[in-house]
Amino acid sequence: MKKVRRLLLTLLLVIFLVGCGSKTTKPTEKDNNKKQETKVETIEDKVDKQMSNMTLDEKIAQMLVIYYLSDNVDDTLKDVLETYNPGGFILMGDNYSTFDNSKKFVDDLKKYSEIPMIIATDEEGGLVQRLKNITDIGVTDIPDMYDVGKTGDTSKAKAVAKVLAEELRTLGINVTFAPVADVWTNPDNEVIGERAFGTDSETVSTMAIAFNQGLEENGIMGCFKHFPGHGDTLVDSHKALPVVNKTYDDIKQVELIPFKNAIDNGAKMIMVGHIALPNITGDDTPASLSKKIVTDILKTDLKYDGLIITDALNMGALTDNYTDEEIITMAINAGADLLLMPNGTAKTIEYIKNSISEDRIDKSVKKILLYKYTNLDSYSYLDKSTLGSEEHKSIVNSIYE
Repeated sequence: MKKVRRLLLTLLLVIFLVGCGSKTTKPTEKDNNKKQETKVETIEDKVDKQMSNMTLDEKIAQMLVIYYLSDNVDDTLKDVLETYNPGGFILMGDNYSTFDNSKKFVDDLKKYSEIPMIIATDEEGGLVQRLKNITDIGVTDIPDMYDVGKTGDTSKAKAVAKVLAEELRTLGINVTFAPVADVWTNPDNEVIGERAFGTDSETVSTMAIAFNQGLEENGIMGCFKHFPGHGDTLVDSHKALPVVNKTYDDIKQVELIPFKNAIDNGAKMIMVGHIALPNITGDDTPASLSKKIVTDILKTDLKYDGLIITDALNMGALTDNYTDEEIITMAINAGADLLLMPNGTAKTIEYIKNSISEDRIDKSVKKILLYKYTNLDSYSYLDKSTLGSEEHKSIVNSIYE
């Protein structure tokens, strides 16, 4: 009897051990499903999936930040938005009217694309304040950045950026083409002048970086401009081509310092200006169209891998010297990802499709979508009472104390 009992116990032990072994080596279908359910889609996964479902025209359209001089989304603009789904829109003075109408204009722009849209404007402070075109509500008057720079206080630069960012968020704008990272070295330069934070690289660097941090911390993305430096020019690139006769060693000592420091501090977008530097490029090719400036210096030497946007492509510095097709293809071949204010959406898409490889297009589009889904996908509006608030006025007044 004892032998039988011992045999039964041994048999039960074997069955128990085999059962345990089967559970550990053979996951059930339920276990496999659970593992699949816990897999998290990354932003890069989302971008890859998005791109796999886009036509070539749709990809190219993501590279365009268009403009249209009207204060409403009329049938012409609606047709462009529905047909091409451009990656961005820049609001100029003509796009603003009353607050409610301006906000509706932005809302109408956004609703034509499932992909977050860059809604940009030039809001720097001082001479460049697009929000002042709102007709029925007074906005906060942002000081010149030169006055901010004179304080020597980076916390004040961040505070002013907070004011600017919060006021932009009342309308739904998500990108401002600021801060200016140019060093005002030529006292006769009225194009930049007091738009700059200062006349030395250190002041401009610290203030521009702090200002950009203030923007980002308050829900607006900034853009450092105008690479490789517009502070030593006389000519206005809106009207003609400025020429700077400095060597690469020269600009490394002054103009490039703010941009290099911005890159080291995580700059996400840099605008390239229409400035000729013949002692660097060997000719009068504007920086925005020069592979030597954009790819060799900005991307390779300064190790910048963020978004690169051109200055406005309808400016005289370009249009007086190049055809539309040359401007578009040269800018992309130079290394630009985003084209600001190209002349004609349909034409621009055709130029790119006929001259630029899809592989090159994909590289820019992936950067653009990663930027959008990382930075623009959780936007929140602020109430219009934010505009011209006492808190904002108090912050601005502190600059002059």
